[in-house]
Amino acid sequence: MDSDFGIARELSDLQKLRSQYRPELPPCLQGTTVRVELGDATTASDPSGAHTISRSFPNTYGQPIAHFLRATAKVPDAQIITEHPAIRVGIVFCGRQSPGGHNVIWGLLDALKIHNPKSTLLGFLGGSEGLFAQKTLEVTDDVLGTYKNQGGYDLLGRTKDQIRTTEQVNAALNACTSLKLDALVIIGGVTSNTDAAQLAETFAERKCTTKVVGIPVTLNGDLKNQFVEANVGFDTICKVNSQLISNVCTDALSAEKYYYFIRLMGRKASHVALECTLQSHPNMVILGEEVAASKLTIFDITKQICDAVQARGEQDKHHGVILLPEGLIESIPEVYALLQEIHSLLKEGVSADNISAQLSPWASALFDFLPPFIRKQILLHPESDDSAQLSQIETEKLLAHLVETEMNKRLKEGSYKGKKFNAICHFFGYQARGSLPSKFDCDYAYVLGHIGYHITAAGLNGYLATVTNLKNPVNKWRCGAAPITAMMTVKHYGRGHGASSLGKPAVHPATVDLKGKAYGLLRQNATKFLMDDVYRNPGPLQFDGPGADAKAVTLCVEDQDYMGRIKKLNEYLDKVRSIVKPGCSQDVLKAALSAMSSVTDILSVMSSPSSGTTPF
Repeated sequence: MDSDFGIARELSDLQKLRSQYRPELPPCLQGTTVRVELGDATTASDPSGAHTISRSFPNTYGQPIAHFLRATAKVPDAQIITEHPAIRVGIVFCGRQSPGGHNVIWGLLDALKIHNPKSTLLGFLGGSEGLFAQKTLEVTDDVLGTYKNQGGYDLLGRTKDQIRTTEQVNAALNACTSLKLDALVIIGGVTSNTDAAQLAETFAERKCTTKVVGIPVTLNGDLKNQFVEANVGFDTICKVNSQLISNVCTDALSAEKYYYFIRLMGRKASHVALECTLQSHPNMVILGEEVAASKLTIFDITKQICDAVQARGEQDKHHGVILLPEGLIESIPEVYALLQEIHSLLKEGVSADNISAQLSPWASALFDFLPPFIRKQILLHPESDDSAQLSQIETEKLLAHLVETEMNKRLKEGSYKGKKFNAICHFFGYQARGSLPSKFDCDYAYVLGHIGYHITAAGLNGYLATVTNLKNPVNKWRCGAAPITAMMTVKHYGRGHGASSLGKPAVHPATVDLKGKAYGLLRQNATKFLMDDVYRNPGPLQFDGPGADAKAVTLCVEDQDYMGRIKKLNEYLDKVRSIVKPGCSQDVLKAALSAMSSVTDILSVMSSPSSGTTPF
């Protein structure tokens, strides 16, 4: 019921303590003056898609990146905004709830009131459906009182959440116009921010004065690119799940007779599974990206696990913990093809009961091979993005069943001489979503909320709030904003016989980089994790003490701070301009020309569509 939104919560002693915590702000967001430096025009990370993106987003493609500056920064071109008229801003939760979402609202509200106490923040009740219906709640400090540093999205709620069809876009535009909004802030992941970019383009095209701002919040951690290092919610999800996994590891080691198969959140990307593995050190993790890259079949995966069980059995170890991302099932080539056939038939109106009879021969054979409970689950109607209902497909039980069957066969044949294989399955899909957010997520979300105001004050449209240098303390974070169109790519979809078609420009989920440092760290330790039971328990979420400031392993090991490097490059270019001026010596000019020629040749090769060095 709408009447339930925004009501005061009953808080435990810990929740009360957390509600009193005030996140720190980086120097560039402090005070009542907004200082913004607009950099060079942006481009698409993949040059082959640049034309398609620019054609689809003529009003919002190629906008400059924005850096927000501290008061002491000496940047001649910086725009200094000291006048802050009262404004009206709307905010909406889109996508699945992620711990820390409420702090985005808090940060935005604080920034609005600091710069002009007469400004208004309207929260849309029930996600995008509330936006279309213009159902609002004025967010005040009193309303927020029991939601600060708390989990969930229950202050405003959420629904299915998409702003995509012409009818939906028109409803959003009408809401923003009727409510006289200066800005609409959309909290969400890749799909929500793709929608935000389209909304910003439509608003610009129709001369709507409302600016659209995106905030990167998704528990899957897959809204990652050169501008975005982390997503609000990912840190908490991984810490909470890692404690649960570690508890299971200790249980496995104590009883020494069970293999635990644990399925984790992670649809098209396995970031949660990778991070939890690096935090808790289970015996195995099967990443969807590995399976897709190696084109492993369901039988290959089964054999891989069985061989591991057998190797451990030879050391008299008959227990273990295996992690799986929920998207693994779609990464298995033959299962993905089967799902595509099923979804096509469902779209044609074929009932679930009649689908098996209309499958192609190979798909029918695979369908009949699968256990009855899996058959029922893969016949469910797909999600709005055409993916399977991954949370409902019990991949962990499927693999446990196949491994048990194979191990019993090996035991009977005499090739395996260990104890009978016993499996226990878990799905950690919902247990962490409503958790109290970690200190990192509280700080990060609050800062992003402030940036949302700074973007609005600078008059920017179609931008995503960004923070880089996140692995360092808050006072060293770099705050900025980047056009969402600069994060888009265009995928090619095969049509058979060498033909392909172009998809629509979108912010696509970033998958685990199999050449990255985080994955390299996993591979480096994989054998030790498998055989030596080096289980690690990070414990419950810490808000004070030695673990309070711990950050995700995958965040800390990667070499990031893209926005900082862009600024550094501009400093070098400015320095070159200051040295190589008319009147400089011939030697200086020749050296500069030689160096710049070499650099531009190298960069031209690296940035060409055929080089393979840019993400597709």
